[in-house]
Amino acid sequence: MQGAQRNSLKLLQWMMAASLALPIALFAIASAISYTSTKDTADREIERTLDVAHEHALKVFETIDRSLAELGEVVRGLPDDTIRARESALHRRLKRLADSLPQLKSAWIFDADGKALVNSLASPPPALGFADRDYFYAHVDQSIGTHIGTALTPRPPYQGARFFGMSRRRESDDGNFIGVIQASVLPEYFESFYARIGSDPGSFFAMGRTDGAVLAHFPRLDRDFRLDPGGPVGQKIASSPEHGLITVAWPSDGIERRIGYRRIAEYPIYVSAGFETSAIQARWFATIGQHLVFGIPATALLFLLLAFAFRRTQHLQAEAAARREAEDALKHSQRLEALGQLTGGVAHDFNNLLTVIRASVDLLNRPQLTEERRQRYITAIADSVARAAKLTSQLLAFARRQTLKPEVFDVGQRVQSLHDMLATLLGPAIEIAMRLPAEPCLVNADAGQFETALINMATNARDAMQGKGRITFAVEATTAIPATAAPATGNHGFVRITVSDTGIGIPAARLGRIFEPFFTTKQVGHGTGLGLSQVFGFARQSGGEVTVTSEVGHGSTFSLYLPRVPPDLLPQRHAPNTAPAVAGSGMSVLVVEDNIELANFAADGLTELGYSITLVDNATDALAELVVDADRFDVVFSDVVMPGMTGLDLAKAIRERGIGVPVVLTTGYSQALSQEGAAGFDLVQKPYSIEELSRVLHRAARLRRVRDGAAE
Repeated sequence: MQGAQRNSLKLLQWMMAASLALPIALFAIASAISYTSTKDTADREIERTLDVAHEHALKVFETIDRSLAELGEVVRGLPDDTIRARESALHRRLKRLADSLPQLKSAWIFDADGKALVNSLASPPPALGFADRDYFYAHVDQSIGTHIGTALTPRPPYQGARFFGMSRRRESDDGNFIGVIQASVLPEYFESFYARIGSDPGSFFAMGRTDGAVLAHFPRLDRDFRLDPGGPVGQKIASSPEHGLITVAWPSDGIERRIGYRRIAEYPIYVSAGFETSAIQARWFATIGQHLVFGIPATALLFLLLAFAFRRTQHLQAEAAARREAEDALKHSQRLEALGQLTGGVAHDFNNLLTVIRASVDLLNRPQLTEERRQRYITAIADSVARAAKLTSQLLAFARRQTLKPEVFDVGQRVQSLHDMLATLLGPAIEIAMRLPAEPCLVNADAGQFETALINMATNARDAMQGKGRITFAVEATTAIPATAAPATGNHGFVRITVSDTGIGIPAARLGRIFEPFFTTKQVGHGTGLGLSQVFGFARQSGGEVTVTSEVGHGSTFSLYLPRVPPDLLPQRHAPNTAPAVAGSGMSVLVVEDNIELANFAADGLTELGYSITLVDNATDALAELVVDADRFDVVFSDVVMPGMTGLDLAKAIRERGIGVPVVLTTGYSQALSQEGAAGFDLVQKPYSIEELSRVLHRAARLRRVRDGAAE
């Protein structure tokens, strides 16, 4: 009996100890899990907020960059005296630009001495010198593209908020420096945006240059601030220069923060977003405090409440994870759906072409094949390759990764050629109708941007119909733009391209804003608001206009007007395979190609035509060959995309060293060419035929002989 009691007492003691130890252990575990979860949640919130800040900054800089490029085109080739004579009109144009972009304080055009020829603030501008400003002297010695300066204070008599400059160099036709085009950007525009999206306690945002100069800061600072590249923040960013998450004491106020940073593509700018670590800890303390309130009264109650709280926390985390996954899925659903449809259509078309090529190859391998059938199969292979090259070219133009420039084309034929791509992009639930003219409607515009504008209007119509309905594309000639549009003139009238849908329509209150950059009626994550602004910018840059008419419940009609050109301007096109190959007659060609199979193909084909071939697999060795003895080569034929020195770099190096050997470049895609163009060098697009290549090489060598003869 006593033994049983002792055992009972011991059991009670164990239970009493357990009633203390188990809740403490559970509380410690729950606290650790909650702390980890709180940190992970904060990191994900920082990443999502950084996505928004990065996208916003990128679009702002791209918009200003395009505006500077347009201003550069407006004054290109104009001497300073002519600009001064047109100062009043240019002032109004700059003022309209500054008024239309809330991020701009002003816009300027300077001469080579730093004197303002025109600005958006005053007409005429005061005779002040600005040659000491970084946005000016950075361009004097060399062309550096777009320069983003440090934060500056307006120079009297100009007043107002601080700004930083975005500027481009003005050059004469021979490349000499003749001035600067500059836009003054307001840091407070970015800080106001950060204040709107950073409503949580402890939120932090910053935007600065790669050299450490801070351009915008939230919470706002009342002084200039620059990060030390050798300090703790600079060292951590240097270890992962593109993007990352760091915990650091921010130098401006010494407050420790969890910060995510990301570099903006093509610009020497970083954006960052984060939280104070004390705010993250406060979230965790708030969660733990809820457990403590219920855990103090009694040990047993504490155990039950902690178990319940732990299960509830797990349930809430699962719900939060499900919500985040749903948000991410909604954010990317439109893009992925359109990309999937487009990819499927492209794969279908390429498989059809590959089927023709494979079948033709199999038939060519059959014995006792007649010459007529052999030629037919070879022609089928050549036609399939040409169609595949055309499809690839359309995709690169659609993605803005191809060297694009204005050209004369028939709008009706171009719209008709986009029918299959539009059908794939819009989906099977969208009925497509086209009303195209029998007569040619020619325009002189960037064909790639025209296709992008048409696709943007079509995608906008699809969204207005929620993916189901009818879109009508119509092309017709017209004499003028309606009076409701901005005034425009055309010697031969205009071509009107209309895109009409059966969607929900646009309220009258929103019609005046739909072409504004970043304005969108879609939910967050479903659109950037840049599609229609691209259409507007393309129309104005091309000398035309875009208008919209809509009635709620009865759909919308977008009309794109482009200046019409006479039919005699349409260039005569000849099939590339109709002209015969040109014999080499001993012509010496230096072939630079890192792909050994393609290099051997070109070398063998040219050798059979009588060319003398020297083959190297990189640009560095090619340049060494030319330095040793350039006279033994009649022409250089180089691929553009190669490791190390590219073909374009090689061509420029040959030009800079004064080597008189002509250069012919080849590529199927090059980011450098899409941004800079071919820099005046001959270009052969891949895939090419030996016949086409021989003609281009022969023409380049012949032009060299003509120039050398004229020089003598």
